[in-house]
Amino acid sequence: MKTQTNRECRRIIVLDTSALLAGFDPFSLGEEQVTVPQVREEVRANSMVLVRFKTAIESGKLKVKAPSEEFTNKVKESSSKVGDSFKLSETDTQLLALSLELKSEGYTPQIITDDYSIQNVATQMGIEFLALATFGIKRLLEWIRYCPACHREYPPNCTSKECQICGTELKRKPRRTAKKLRR
Repeated sequence: MKTQTNRECRRIIVLDTSALLAGFDPFSLGEEQVTVPQVREEVRANSMVLVRFKTAIESGKLKVKAPSEEFTNKVKESSSKVGDSFKLSETDTQLLALSLELKSEGYTPQIITDDYSIQNVATQMGIEFLALATFGIKRLLEWIRYCPACHREYPPNCTSKECQICGTELKRKPRRTAKKLRR
């Protein structure tokens, strides 16, 4: 019978900027917490959030870690499949990559975010999330890009911003729902 190591059953919280801006206090939870370097840049505009963020880092409650390129590439591939690659910022991609890397190391990451695109890609990759100020997504969405003028459809990873037929700017809409999320 295989026994789990302490690391394999340990939950780790991955903090998005939206969690900090919504008032999440890193000192409110006992689990390990981590974020990516880009979050520090995004909280600079809000002085109270920045003070809480710096205090959490200085006390060792929150760690800052950059993911490896290998996991960043996996996130880009996964986000392209569901059509969220155009909506994810570099910070979002890094948070997802760090979560995926931690999952590969035997942790159970949970991203705290109100960003629907992060939630959608996290669901696609089997990573838990928790929303604070929103209800969060209810189902995995697969997006398609389309032309609102001539109604031509394009795959979610289409890099063109304009319709190849009429030149109208492309929009996106959900193709179908894969499955409802269990809560």
